[in-house]
Amino acid sequence: MTEESNKNATFPPDSLRIESLDIEAQGIAHRADGKVVFVEGALPFEVVSASVNRRKNNWEQATVTAIHQESSQRVRPGCPHFGLHAGACGGCKMQHLHPAAQVAVKQRVLEDNLWHLGKVRAETVLRPIEGPAWGYRYRARLSVRHVRKKGTVLVGFHERKSRYVADMEVCPVLPPHVSAMLMPLRALIGSLDAIETCPQIELACGDAVTALVLRHLEPLSAGDLAKLRAFAVLNPEVQWWLQPKGPDTVHLLDDTPDALPLSYALPEFGITMPFKPTDFTQVNPHINRVLVSRALRLLDAQKDERVIDWFCGLGNFTLPIATQAREVLGIEGSETLVARSRENLRGNQVTRPAGQALAPTAFVARNLFEMTPELLIQDGVADKWLVDPPREGAFALAKTLADLHQQQVDPANHPATPGAQGWTPPRRIVYVSCNPATLARDAGLLVHQAGYRCTQAGVVNMFPHTAHVESMAVFERA
Repeated sequence: MTEESNKNATFPPDSLRIESLDIEAQGIAHRADGKVVFVEGALPFEVVSASVNRRKNNWEQATVTAIHQESSQRVRPGCPHFGLHAGACGGCKMQHLHPAAQVAVKQRVLEDNLWHLGKVRAETVLRPIEGPAWGYRYRARLSVRHVRKKGTVLVGFHERKSRYVADMEVCPVLPPHVSAMLMPLRALIGSLDAIETCPQIELACGDAVTALVLRHLEPLSAGDLAKLRAFAVLNPEVQWWLQPKGPDTVHLLDDTPDALPLSYALPEFGITMPFKPTDFTQVNPHINRVLVSRALRLLDAQKDERVIDWFCGLGNFTLPIATQAREVLGIEGSETLVARSRENLRGNQVTRPAGQALAPTAFVARNLFEMTPELLIQDGVADKWLVDPPREGAFALAKTLADLHQQQVDPANHPATPGAQGWTPPRRIVYVSCNPATLARDAGLLVHQAGYRCTQAGVVNMFPHTAHVESMAVFERA
């Protein structure tokens, strides 16, 4: 029975009517006494029976056992390993919901967070950025486990709500050529002398190269190295990287002069971004290209403007901005990424066509979670900012802007910071977020204490079929 078929149907007395989805893609229902029930596997407007797994005074957590009235947005999952059954993969949470409905849920999550946490409403809702629903995940950390009882090696994501590795044969969210490698990789690891001491394979795909980083706890034998090389011969796009200890020990198995660089292109801006497999890059390259394009369109940097790119990473936004602005400063917390961004700047400067030189661009390393008005003033006046923080958000940056604004509007109670005379805040901020809660917190500071309006906001569906909400917002001086 669907939600449209019979609004007056009689259902079992213990059934629950699902009202909405929470940020973890669980259905939300209420019992007659008002107690909230979070129901895994249920969708809005469905009527379900559910088994309670956990009880608290004000809420319960449950799992669907039967669907009496089905949502019109429910679809057949595209992966055989998705579901609520024992051993199901925990990598995705929303494959049973139509992709367009997934985006609508994420937009609601963004708007709810902005209002409830930041008391902010965007003046305009941006059209969602969407891309392929399958084969999009170019980065992944795959766990590896030798299961003696089953006589096999598992390679994949963890099981739903478990520390065990799911028994995966395919993964439709990975690029097709990587999904097709899962079983061969299982066989490869199973043939190694180091079968017990290789706990992880990290995947990082570029435009032409698929980097596989093998974490190994003990030195690999000559025979094992030969098997890795033979696998790469059969899969020519594969580059093996080895990680004997921490991330700083990652190195190419065979660092030869003819090894193809691991990189991705931003063709709209004529930019190529080489990277190491452990560097942060966006999981979804299709969405990243659209995201960079929209961010720069919203930023609208002019040839006479100076722009600061905060949390700049490898220069994913910085270098495209340098094709438009007068001057760009990229600021990042990691010395390693700053060194890499400088290399990328030099490489792209060399390959630019005549007459299309990049604007003067600098990169500096700084702890962006310990910002002060003095430090911000030292960075100089910028016409516009782009901010792309990690999940923790950009609280220190927003708070510092708020402090400087209060000094201007209420000097009697907020003494001026030395050197603040002549410093002006950016007219526009484009904020790219991977956590709607911290975006909402920072938006509240910018709007209510720093003198900005939230003119636009919308979701970016970077991770289809997951509950992860990526978004962007634009702030203008009020």
